[in-house]
Amino acid sequence: MNFALASIFIVALFSSAPLPAQALSQAYPHTELTAQVDELFTEWDTEDSPGAAIGIFKDGRIVYARGYGAANLDYGIPLVPQSVLRIGSISKQFAAMCIAILAEQGKLSLDDNIRTYLPEMPDYGEPITIRHLLHHTSGIREYLTLVELIGKPEGSGFGYTTRELVDLLARQQALNFKPGERFSYTNSGYFLLAEIVTRVSGTRASAFAQENVFDPLGMKSTRFYDDRNAIIRNQAMGYSQERDGGYRLDILRSNVIGDLGIITTVEDFLRWDNNFYDNQLGAGTQDLIDTMFERGRTNDGDELPYAFGLEFGSYRGLRTMEHSGSAVGYVADFLQFPDQRFSVVIFSNLSSFRPGLLAQQIADLYLVDYLEEPTDSAAEGRSRSRPRRPEAVTLSIEELGTVVGDFYSDELDVFYSFQVSEGSLQLELRGNRLDLTPYSADRFGWGRRELSFLRNGNGNVSGFVLEAGGLQNLRFRKVESRIPK
Repeated sequence: MNFALASIFIVALFSSAPLPAQALSQAYPHTELTAQVDELFTEWDTEDSPGAAIGIFKDGRIVYARGYGAANLDYGIPLVPQSVLRIGSISKQFAAMCIAILAEQGKLSLDDNIRTYLPEMPDYGEPITIRHLLHHTSGIREYLTLVELIGKPEGSGFGYTTRELVDLLARQQALNFKPGERFSYTNSGYFLLAEIVTRVSGTRASAFAQENVFDPLGMKSTRFYDDRNAIIRNQAMGYSQERDGGYRLDILRSNVIGDLGIITTVEDFLRWDNNFYDNQLGAGTQDLIDTMFERGRTNDGDELPYAFGLEFGSYRGLRTMEHSGSAVGYVADFLQFPDQRFSVVIFSNLSSFRPGLLAQQIADLYLVDYLEEPTDSAAEGRSRSRPRRPEAVTLSIEELGTVVGDFYSDELDVFYSFQVSEGSLQLELRGNRLDLTPYSADRFGWGRRELSFLRNGNGNVSGFVLEAGGLQNLRFRKVESRIPK
């Protein structure tokens, strides 16, 4: 039985309110072109695999939408265009719109110092503005890296609240770089933008977005998902693939929004896509959209491709506006060709899915008369070598023993404990033990993290400095007990 043909019956069975047949099905016209689209997704068009929902928009309407694979593997519910999925960082443009509306209302300025609204954030000597947050030029450390370092990585069994995350960022004593010095994509900025929306508007950012964005556009299946206990009708569950080929359920245990948090459908997203051409939000003028399209600049005046949660570029000679997204168990891509008024959205409930390439392949089919011949520039970009890790060395038990002990970070408010076991230095964090690779007597690494132990004048270890990705100079001090002074 074709999996798609079961959609009407199964979705209707699990919906708690009657909806028109069109709203509960894959009921979009099939053509030779849509058949070619279906072929791109054959691998996932099965009842025992997660998959994706796609929407293809042209001139303000859906020309094709369909789901492939299962929204829920437990009950065999298929993905359909009405399935509700997380879209990860595509959420950023919605948070940016809320900021733009508040600026239009005169309730904030994009050039305000963020400490006006977030006074708990440190004074780093140079002001960080709302505009810096929008354009990823603030220098603020990446919160996803920070929660990993405290043993609560995204998708783990540990959750964290908005308040905990604000406090964590407020404890950071340094930036990755001076505000405006360069572009560095980070989720921290958009998380803080959502907190600014909450504090300026006097209501939760999710409620502000509902009243000022989703309701005016008629996006009835869209919201900022900041209540983990909420019942979401037609929700597709998120999955990751196991090594044996099976799947496991992925659950995000935080209520953080701004950098992520939007749940929506491909049908709802048409309304958002259309609003870029005919604005219905705020005062209803083009000025609001022009604000959304304002690209960032560095202190040196270099223009960035990144605007308000939107990235401008080109594909095979055509102008594009796009953004990708990922959340635990979900990935997504939004690709718009504004001059052709053509867009592709792909929302997947499988973490290993790669929607960006598929979105381009769909564009190849529909815009064949407009596109230039493809180049190999993308392949050249992929072939760039990554920084090499240092060579590992062998250390004696005695050498490893000199760095054993407990260490505390004020910025992370966490203890790291090091011990030697089976000839290796191990880090103990929240009950987990990790083997460290020695690069020298005082330099160790694990994954993409690296630490360098510091010694006092007597040669005894007094602390260490930790680096992780773009995060640098995170300091721990050695302590005699687990009660920090």
